[in-house]
Amino acid sequence: MDERVFRYKAGEPIPEWDWTHRLPIDQPVGPERKDTSTIFRINSIYMDVTDQPYRERQWQATGVLIACFGAASILWFAVFMFRNPPKEFVITLLFLWLVVFLSFVLFVYIAVKFGRDEFFSLSRKPIRFNRKEKKIYAIRRRRFFAEPGQGDITWEVPWDENAIFCIHRGSANHKYTYHIRHYEVDEDGNVVRAFSIGRKWEGQECLDGLLSQWNYWCWYMNHGPEELPKPLLFFKEKEDMLESFLFCMYDFGMRASAAYRTTMMPFILFMTCLRLIALWTCRDPIWPDYVSRVSGIKSDDPHDEPRGSTPIGWAETTHAINRKDYPDGDKKTMENWCGEKDPVTNALLWAAEIAPNFIKHG
Repeated sequence: MDERVFRYKAGEPIPEWDWTHRLPIDQPVGPERKDTSTIFRINSIYMDVTDQPYRERQWQATGVLIACFGAASILWFAVFMFRNPPKEFVITLLFLWLVVFLSFVLFVYIAVKFGRDEFFSLSRKPIRFNRKEKKIYAIRRRRFFAEPGQGDITWEVPWDENAIFCIHRGSANHKYTYHIRHYEVDEDGNVVRAFSIGRKWEGQECLDGLLSQWNYWCWYMNHGPEELPKPLLFFKEKEDMLESFLFCMYDFGMRASAAYRTTMMPFILFMTCLRLIALWTCRDPIWPDYVSRVSGIKSDDPHDEPRGSTPIGWAETTHAINRKDYPDGDKKTMENWCGEKDPVTNALLWAAEIAPNFIKHG
């Protein structure tokens, strides 16, 4: 459910399911707070997290390259037809050329529409929670002809009661998928723009991870990093080949058996190559100067991570966990939580058509 493919509908109201699952910023939504693999870095001033497509960008890269291959194949077929014209009736010939032309246009459209944010774009699109400014800054697209200090195209969202964050529900592989989405609306309540934060969660029972993640971000913005559990891992801001391979392998199941992974290895390697090709055509994001100015931290910030011996990336973190040098799935309890104490049971309540203890906003 890549947000770049299944986009929001600008000019229309927020989907009813999303609206009835609006997330508050000033109260917990579950019994735990923990990270579920969304973080690049954290300190006393800001926390950089992933956008929703980050972990699975190889799928869009695959679709775009298939579209490019399709366009090239159609073009080759057109050249072949031109050099060896079929001897059919004129009407049949015109129909064949029309099909070739429309197929070519379709493949080119898909390649351009979905490829512009995947190839020759940005290696990552971080979303910055700045607790000092009480704002979220989200890099959305590469700016090719930027003025000095202008940086890449960045959206700004205030962290207050008027900001609309919702659980968005989609479907894939015959099951529901969820992610956290921010909506900006006009005076009539219609969506102007939206973006998704963090990652995708599959299945109703996995909503407990989404709710724990939201508690994690809200705790940071409202209370600071002092009482936050360790993130599941810190992602590398400069992704290498091993990291790309692990992204693709874990995409086929974090706990998949060795036999299954061996069977799927050719496809995993193929997807890894496509992810790497996309990354190699991209550059690192550039924050605008006004964001950098409000994101300065002290050199002795005790909460500046990752640093020192802190592992970064899938491989380093797994080895550190095995050595008992890094916690495996660190989490903390929300002491002021008054709802269902079991995280999974609470998740199933949120999966209903109306969220538990829902208060209508607006």
